[in-house]
Amino acid sequence: MKILVVAHSLPRPTWGAGTRNYHLLRALGRDHDVSLLALIRPDERGQSADYLRPHTRMVRQVDVPPTGPKRTQQVIALAKGQSYLMALQILPAAQAALDEELSRHAYDAVLFEGLLVAGYRVPRQMRVILDEHNIEHELMWRSYQSGRGLMRRGFNWIEYRRIRPVEISRCERADLVMVTSERERLLLHSLLPEKNVQVVPNGVDTQSFFPDTTVEEIPGRIVFTASFDYYPNVQGALHFAEHIWPLVQRAAPNATWSLVGRNPPPDIARLGNLPGVMVSGSVPAVQPHLAAAQVAIVPLLAGAGTRLKILEALAMRRAVVSTALGCEGIDSIPGKHLVVADEPERFAESIVELFNDPARRATLGEEGRTLVEKHYSWDYCGSQLLAALARAQQTGWSVR
Repeated sequence: MKILVVAHSLPRPTWGAGTRNYHLLRALGRDHDVSLLALIRPDERGQSADYLRPHTRMVRQVDVPPTGPKRTQQVIALAKGQSYLMALQILPAAQAALDEELSRHAYDAVLFEGLLVAGYRVPRQMRVILDEHNIEHELMWRSYQSGRGLMRRGFNWIEYRRIRPVEISRCERADLVMVTSERERLLLHSLLPEKNVQVVPNGVDTQSFFPDTTVEEIPGRIVFTASFDYYPNVQGALHFAEHIWPLVQRAAPNATWSLVGRNPPPDIARLGNLPGVMVSGSVPAVQPHLAAAQVAIVPLLAGAGTRLKILEALAMRRAVVSTALGCEGIDSIPGKHLVVADEPERFAESIVELFNDPARRATLGEEGRTLVEKHYSWDYCGSQLLAALARAQQTGWSVR
């Protein structure tokens, strides 16, 4: 097939959605004629897209104009009766570029990488594939439920109410919807029983993320890797700092906690003032930070989709402690592949127990690595994408 991929940024394996987009683009390029239309944020301008050339016939870029402060834009969206998130990545210039591209070349399908770019118009006869990185209205509902502060919770409630019908409508328009887990497939099936929904899981580059015996573990080191421009990660880190970290320090006074990830806001940067806490911000590679840690944590209270940070830690044979929500959607077995704890006291106890039990850490690490090698390498996930497209073509894009 000749496929035009529309993405909200250059697919690049340096952060969550960008990593998924990059590896699925590579997989598509193996069997199909692929082109890319990407929105380019101000911080991406001037970056070369040559690394994508082996996988795509064409890369077309559309600059995203600078916007005002986020809070101001949210207030404007509220006043207009719009969803802030749903309007964020729909640009007249991108619609014009898409119209021109579809008029000049005969594409068989358009693949929208994420719900937020799926609002662009395409010809009625065009096949549409929608890759749902998250069930966005579920994410907003959970953020409302777990949020702090009346204003934040109120905003998330309004966003949930505005996103849900649009998300359902965009999924209805698609000929094929892809989700990251069986849990989400069942959720969408309950809303759209006639829709063709297929699971294409998130994955990990098992060649890049592997056990590194050249880096010595630091006794008592905890690591949390995350993109801190994603609020559930911020919320999870603040929750850990307030409710769990003091309990860990009480039981293990020499423990240290490293927060590694891009764009830490002031609330996260200030955690670096706490004893034993280091905030690294963006780093060239997270692997050395994972290799140095004895325990990787995922203390999330909200979120959707599946967490690449867990797959990366498992691939490096790190022992992981996660909330149930943090590891949902991944076919892991609590106690075998990782430790699941929701109560702050139990979360802290689990970390300290792992500090004191190197054999247990090693066993979890071995089982976690085996899990990702079998079911979560990007090669496997790419094969699932290609199989989903082949089934859709064979069945005339109907429900299998």
